[in-house]
Amino acid sequence: MPVLDGRYRLDRRIGTGGMSEVWCAHDEVLDRPVAIKLITLPYADRATVAAAVEQVRAEARAAARLAHPNIASVHDFGLAPVPDGPAAPYIVMELVDGQTLAGHLRGGALDWRIAARVCAEVSAALAAAHLHGIVHRDVKPANILLTPAGVKVLDFGIAAAIGQRDPVAEGEVVGTPAFVAPERLNGVGATPATDVYAVGVLLYVCLAGRLPWPVHAEPDRPLSHVYRPPEPLPTVAGLPADVAALCLRCLSADPAARPTGVAMALLLAAAVEAQVYVPVPGPDLSLPVRRHTETGQRWRARTALDAPTEAAGRHRAPG
Repeated sequence: MPVLDGRYRLDRRIGTGGMSEVWCAHDEVLDRPVAIKLITLPYADRATVAAAVEQVRAEARAAARLAHPNIASVHDFGLAPVPDGPAAPYIVMELVDGQTLAGHLRGGALDWRIAARVCAEVSAALAAAHLHGIVHRDVKPANILLTPAGVKVLDFGIAAAIGQRDPVAEGEVVGTPAFVAPERLNGVGATPATDVYAVGVLLYVCLAGRLPWPVHAEPDRPLSHVYRPPEPLPTVAGLPADVAALCLRCLSADPAARPTGVAMALLLAAAVEAQVYVPVPGPDLSLPVRRHTETGQRWRARTALDAPTEAAGRHRAPG
């Protein structure tokens, strides 16, 4: 089997998507399993290739700074030789056992308690990224992994600095259209509020089993949430009114009306007596939190998630 940099043995490919593929690999130096995300660069002039490599390197560095129990860790970055082509950058990541939220949602809506716990941990992970000045930009079910130990937020590959605009043609955005906040479709740069909007869509889908807007045809989907308010949540047995209200607040067209990631994590966790880690500015960036009582207080708890019992799969495919 091929070995990258004399260290990472590629055992089997476990996913492909877009311009990347993910391999189950073995770190022969530290004797541990890892996931390798190998990026295929387009054939282009040297300057374009160099810029693409630096972009991947910057993304790997940004993700590596995020030490949080609900974020899949990044261990290393390197360049792999490719026959007759530019060296391909690769990112070495934590290999996580579990199934994506997208896989669980194929069976329909989740129990509201599971939905709240999942989105509480996603919110806590994103709050940690926001504290480091990083916005994910592509929160969606395929990027959320459910494991026996809790949620893992994956693929910070298109993460951006807060306020950064999308590096694409005018009228296009980075991310999955149905989860992109309406202000980003109008040219506003990514902010923590845009990630919170995506978690609101995620929570709605988990509770209702569908998107918050009627979609009559595929071309209609990217613009539905720009021109229409979200539909009311369907009746969900036992769902607390404040959780339903929180979901719709996250979907507000006004970014200032949305809660912060920390507030969302705390409120959802309190609704199901779950335990999450939320960030606190200062040297201790991931102080555990149990429940909210007064702004400015510190919290104590640990991360936990009672994962669904369905058979687990391996690391998700990229893209």
